[in-house]
Order: sequence, then C-alpha cells, then structure tokens
Amino acid sequence: MTPRLLLIISGGIAAYKSLELVRLLRKRGMTVRAVLTQSAQAFVTPLSLGVLTENPVFTDLFNLKDEQEIGHIQLSRQADLVVIAPATANILAKMANGIADDLATTLLLATDKPVLAVPAMNVRMWHHRATQRNLERLHADGVHIMTPDDGEMACGEFGTGRLPEPERIVAEVERLLALPKGHDPLAGQPDFADAPETSALLRGKHILITAGPTHEPIDPVRYIANRSSGKQGFAIAAAAAQAGARVTLVAGPVHLPTPDGVTRIDVQTARQMLGAVESALPADAAIMVAAVADWRTADAADQKLKKDGSGQPAPLALVENPDILATLGRHAQRPALLIGFAAETQNIAGHAQAKLARKGADWIVANDVSGDVMGGDSNAVQIVTASGIETWPALPKGQVADKLIAKVADALSAHPH
Repeated sequence: MTPRLLLIISGGIAAYKSLELVRLLRKRGMTVRAVLTQSAQAFVTPLSLGVLTENPVFTDLFNLKDEQEIGHIQLSRQADLVVIAPATANILAKMANGIADDLATTLLLATDKPVLAVPAMNVRMWHHRATQRNLERLHADGVHIMTPDDGEMACGEFGTGRLPEPERIVAEVERLLALPKGHDPLAGQPDFADAPETSALLRGKHILITAGPTHEPIDPVRYIANRSSGKQGFAIAAAAAQAGARVTLVAGPVHLPTPDGVTRIDVQTARQMLGAVESALPADAAIMVAAVADWRTADAADQKLKKDGSGQPAPLALVENPDILATLGRHAQRPALLIGFAAETQNIAGHAQAKLARKGADWIVANDVSGDVMGGDSNAVQIVTASGIETWPALPKGQVADKLIAKVADALSAHPH
C-alpha cells in the first residue's frame, strides 16, 4: 500500500526546502497532501506545491469547497503520518498547548495518527526555556521530534536551529512508517502494539545524560581537557530516546549529531555542565558519562600566554572543578537512579568501588581506557554496584548503550517513584 503523508508547512525561511522534501518523498513512492499556514504562503505558493504533490493544497480552515469535499477531520486522519516541516517555534507552542486557531493546528489536534515535527528556528529561539519546555511537553505527548542541524542561519547567526536536510527528514519518515501501527495520541505516548518491547521501556521517564569532555580555558587559545569523543554518551542518549524516555543530553564540545528525540544542551566548562545538569532536574535517572576535567586554571589569561625566552614555563595555578556526580549524590532532587562512569587505566574495579561509595552513586560503569576506547567504537565495561560487579565483554558502543538502558529500565520499574 502506498504510504500517505500529510505535510504541514509553517512559516519560516526554511519553508523553501519543503519543495525538495516533497520531490524526494514522491520519488520514494509516497502520496503527499500539503497544508500551508498563512505565513508559510509568504515563502511557498500553493501552486508550486500542488504541481509537485499532484494533489490539492489546503490553506484555509473555513474553505467551503474543501470542507464539502474532504473536511479537516478526514484530512487529519487519511494519512499514515503527519509531518510538520518546518515546525516553527510558534506552531510548536500551539501544539504543546492544544491551540487550534487555523487549519494546520486544528488538523494536529484532530489527528489520531503519528506526528513528526521537524523544528527550524533561530538558535536563541531554539534554546529559549519556553521552546524547550514546549518540546518536552510534545515529547511526553508522543510527538516524534527531530533535532535541528547546527550551522549558519539566514539571520547570520550560527548554532542549532537549521532545518535538517530533506534527505535526513525522508530517512526519519521511512523509519517511522516502518513501525507497527497502533498509535493513540490520547494515551499520551506512542503505542505500537506489536513493537519491540524496548520502544516502551522508559515511557514517561526523564533520563538526564552528560557526554563528552569539558574544556577549561588557560588562555584564549589553550585549554585543559580529557580525550573524550562523546560517542558512548551520545549512544546512551539515543538508546534512551528509542526506549521512549524524555532525554536531556548535556554535551561538552564534541562534533557529533544530536540523536533524534533528544534535547541537547551544549556547554564548554565543568561549571557550565553542572549548571545545566541542575537546571535539567528533576530526572528519574542520571547517567554521568562525561569526562569532566578535574582541574581548571585559577585565573584564565585574557591574552595568549607567550614564551619569554627564559626556558621556564608560565606559572599555572590549578583549582579543583566541581564534582558533578558527587553533587547529584547529595542533591535535594537526587535522581532515583544515579550512575557514574569511571575511566581508569589500572585497578579498574577497585577504583570504581571506591568511587561508588565516595560519590554517593548507585552504579559505576567502569571502563579500561588504557587502549583506544576514547575515540574508538567499542567498549568493555564493568557495572559496579553495592551488591557486586557485572562484567560485560567488549561490545560496540551502541550495544553497550542498549544493554545499559535495558538495565536502567529494569531498575526503575522495580523501584517506581
């Protein structure tokens, strides 16, 4: 059966990419019906969309002809998937609050089909607390949300907020269409009756994850850091999102794409990471994977430190960074399950057991980083708890993430809060 899509285009500059998106969707054999918001018509015309979709284009909630021939309720339910691309901050806010004041938002409130939102907006709008709050509510309501790309924007600013490339959107559409049917938005989350059990393991849970290194400035061009690629933390965030969790990922400076369905907060330093972690609370589980620099300079230089010809190094006073894991261990909003990572080069289990008690964590995931684990694609870990040590063989980091998230789900279901 030919997949049927309802494509809602809202009014941002990225709306012009919807034409290429339609072309690719049609090339993949999909039927596309398009809805344009009033502001979207400033960027894309109904005529151009109609030619590409080979279907009427809908724009007006109270168009008598459209209502007689199809009706907005029917239109909202005759698709296999509803896609909003681009999804502006405005339409996301309306969706999150159940506002139905035009055809697009009325369709979204009336549909009983899965919904994919593809946000695109200015970087500051994306990171605004109101937008992030709306995204969290939509995720909890079962809306699938792609994370925008990083890059230069039409406004001249740089950061997260660019519409993902049409090819990436098509890939996500195909992934969602391949899921078993049975979505019921009134239940608050996607409900795929025949889906693998992992799709609902963490439904309704908030998982907080840190990943990557921190960069502690010495001067404007130098910094103290750990050799962390962020791959393991990002893999865990992806696995948690796939298990149905609402995921907040606090990431140090790494060049990795944000996993779909994950809310990402970028930081540079340990103090910034701690602030972001505390702002993201409460959480059901926190998995602290980041390799946080233990020390920072007491006073970072405003200008580049230069050699003076004496052969002596510049004086560098170090102070300890805040201990994020230990802070959470004694926090008033301590997560029900607190997991730390221990990157060790010797006496792996012994150091992890000491860290478990010292930090007030529930588990420590210990790994031997004496080889090429940092930056590599596989990992061999030991899960250290108060009751013992569980040793896993070397596995791809994605499989480590899947196993860990399954274990987290078991622990949270055994001790619900």
